[in-house]
Amino acid sequence: MTSPSAANHADDTSPARSDADAERVFEQSVGSGAPDAPRRVVLLGNPNTGKTSLFNRLCGVRHKTSNFPGTTQESRVGAPRGLPEGSELIDLPGIYSLELEQSEAEICRSVLAGELALKGESLAEPDAIVVVADATNLSRSLMLVGEATRRGLPMVVAINLVDQARKRGIHADEKVLADRLGVGVVVCSARTGEGVDTLCETLATPRIPRESPPGTEEGLSDWADELYAQMAAGTAPPLPDTLTDRLDRAFTHPMLGVLTFVSVMTGLFWVIFKLAAYPMNWIDMLFGHLGGWLSGVLPAGAVHDLLIDGVLAGVGSTLIFVPQICILFLLISLLEDTGYLARAAFVIDKVLRPFGLSGHAFVPFLSSHACAIPGIIAARGVPDRRDRLATILAAPFMSCTARIPVYVLLTGLLFPESPGMQALAFSGCYVLGVFAGVVSAMIARRTILPGKSRAMVMELPSYRAPSMWNALLTARNRGVLFLQNAGTAILAITMVLWWLNAYPIVEPPAQAVELRERANGHMANEEGGEEGATSEELLARADILEAKHASRYSYLGRLGATVEPIFAPLGYDRQLTIGVLASFAAREVFVSTMAVQTAGTDEGNGFLKSLAVAKRDDGKTLIFTAATSWSLLIYYVLAMQCLPTLVVTAKEAGHWKWAVLQLGWMCGLAYVFSGAVFQVMKVVG
Repeated sequence: MTSPSAANHADDTSPARSDADAERVFEQSVGSGAPDAPRRVVLLGNPNTGKTSLFNRLCGVRHKTSNFPGTTQESRVGAPRGLPEGSELIDLPGIYSLELEQSEAEICRSVLAGELALKGESLAEPDAIVVVADATNLSRSLMLVGEATRRGLPMVVAINLVDQARKRGIHADEKVLADRLGVGVVVCSARTGEGVDTLCETLATPRIPRESPPGTEEGLSDWADELYAQMAAGTAPPLPDTLTDRLDRAFTHPMLGVLTFVSVMTGLFWVIFKLAAYPMNWIDMLFGHLGGWLSGVLPAGAVHDLLIDGVLAGVGSTLIFVPQICILFLLISLLEDTGYLARAAFVIDKVLRPFGLSGHAFVPFLSSHACAIPGIIAARGVPDRRDRLATILAAPFMSCTARIPVYVLLTGLLFPESPGMQALAFSGCYVLGVFAGVVSAMIARRTILPGKSRAMVMELPSYRAPSMWNALLTARNRGVLFLQNAGTAILAITMVLWWLNAYPIVEPPAQAVELRERANGHMANEEGGEEGATSEELLARADILEAKHASRYSYLGRLGATVEPIFAPLGYDRQLTIGVLASFAAREVFVSTMAVQTAGTDEGNGFLKSLAVAKRDDGKTLIFTAATSWSLLIYYVLAMQCLPTLVVTAKEAGHWKWAVLQLGWMCGLAYVFSGAVFQVMKVVG
């Protein structure tokens, strides 16, 4: 691996093939035979081989992220450079073997066999496979290369991370692999861009491999070892990686590793709050000014109220949290690229053992911090059934991104001038969610799911410098996905909530009518304690009274008043009760719901400041007192408020009884502990 040469000029013929066979192979290898015909190429590789970074190099921003049909596994489809217009590059999930009984491997098999639909159309077999191999661990990657050759499809091998291999003194001759398989082999580095242009050129002429390994697992392993020995023949042994050894002794230590993990996560969230505060304030001010401008331009009426209190409030309360989500995934992507997160999984395996779980639960739990649904799906990789069920039941306790807007709102209200305390409280929410999840799993394993968990075997990737370009693309994609998925749902729900909150139209209260009469009659200095009040101030008070009165007697207000006694022990009034109920459709809707509920009560100060001073129906007590805010924070950490997650739980666990158990257990815990927090804080003041 001394140059980015394609090494793809190996003779396609061999003693086992005739010239006619060789010609047929070549025609098949270039797909339809038309040089300008669109191609469909798939990226296949082990985890931690830089496959996604290579995808980003080949496609840049010209790609879309969604889910493979019928799954919650992400599909990334892009337009690769160097191929004809209309060509597609599909980034398949990272797998260790095509033969594993896991959802990721099943997706890869289906795509390679042409048995999966994507974007509403059935996919034929791909025109080519790009197998991404790890130059620092080539013997392992060659096993997947061997499995790919059995598919009989045109392919190219991209030996990635070559820059890291050179630093460690690892050398292997890629020409040996090219000669054996008769396919293009390119050494490259997605991080630096080395060899990527050569890879693009090689993709134009993929070739069907001339050799496949034996069909047994043992035969595949011996084939890969023998092939790697040929590639590395005559080279010096790799240099010992003393830095990796020293770092691993710290990061995988039973105590120091846990402390490091907690410190890293706390620092991560502190950075999120510190950096995101600026764009959040800009977005808040922008929508505040926009709302004021629209109020002056649009005439009073239903359209005015819909646009300002419905659409603008919903969009603004969604966009204001995009900076945190983007920065969160930017930092997580950087951590993953360094190889640290795999060490965290190793440490967490030891932590989970006393709770009846193994490190196999780490990936589902980590995935659940993005969304519980892919986390539950990822639990298919947990080999033991009882471990798998316990993981499924505990996964929704992990703080998903849907909770982030609520956490940001409540920690901001609790500590408005202290980013450090906000970060500490935010991290505490994540710790509480993890703790509640593993304790719940332990209870399940000692009662309804008794038995010993299986040990976990994993391979730690090499440490390497993270790719900022890859991290930025990941952050961009996550932000766009949030706006496409959560944002559109939030906007729709917000508009429905606005309608329920605006109708039926009721007569204004007598006090508001009196204030308007006094303002219009210039009687600001008469009796009633209004000395010094101007006409504008009287009209503003009348507006607030009318808004409160209309909201209280709307359809939504009546529903909240009916259910309010149930949540009263937790410190929630009618408006907060409505917010909690709406959250069962989507947790993040809570923020926009409260924006609708408090619309017009304190215009001009921005969304966050308006919520901080918003009053209950009595006009005296704040909605978000310290005790109520802490109670809400505990409730949103523990409660099950995602109906789609319950559907996936029932499907993956095999019966609806598990979903019902999950709903009852999580909501019961949330009610008890948030109520206890509120009552204790009320007593101690």
